[in-house]
Amino acid sequence: MKSLTFDTTNAICGAVFVALGGFFVYECLNLELGTALRMGPGYFPLVLASVLVLLGAIILVQSTRVEGEPMGPIALRGMLFILPAPVFFGLTVRGLGFVPSLFFTALIAAFASQRMKPLMALALAAGITVFSVAVFSYALGLPFERFGPWVRF
Repeated sequence: MKSLTFDTTNAICGAVFVALGGFFVYECLNLELGTALRMGPGYFPLVLASVLVLLGAIILVQSTRVEGEPMGPIALRGMLFILPAPVFFGLTVRGLGFVPSLFFTALIAAFASQRMKPLMALALAAGITVFSVAVFSYALGLPFERFGPWVRF
């Protein structure tokens, strides 16, 4: 008889997805769901949470079919630069405005790579900022302040 082998990394990941999705499914049931044509405030979150549970279940099943590779080192540099970037954006977008907040957010996230040079990071942050302002502000006409009260003279 063949012994059961599984990929522990994928099993843990799948279990976390199922648990988080299950929690949000439970919480969404307290909201008004509505119908597909007249969605209530809980409809779309319920769909997303259900998809998360489904993906977690698929990952869990797949983890029993393949033997995984050992987990490598944790990318601390990536976590130290990627995770705070959206937090920085959320905390400063109203005060600095969209343009400076997005520029500094992209600059912070760019340094998650060890190969990123300062000049390239500045160019990348500027490019992302110009593109985002062109798309979100001019093309879509979203009503946000490009420059906030902290940077006005």
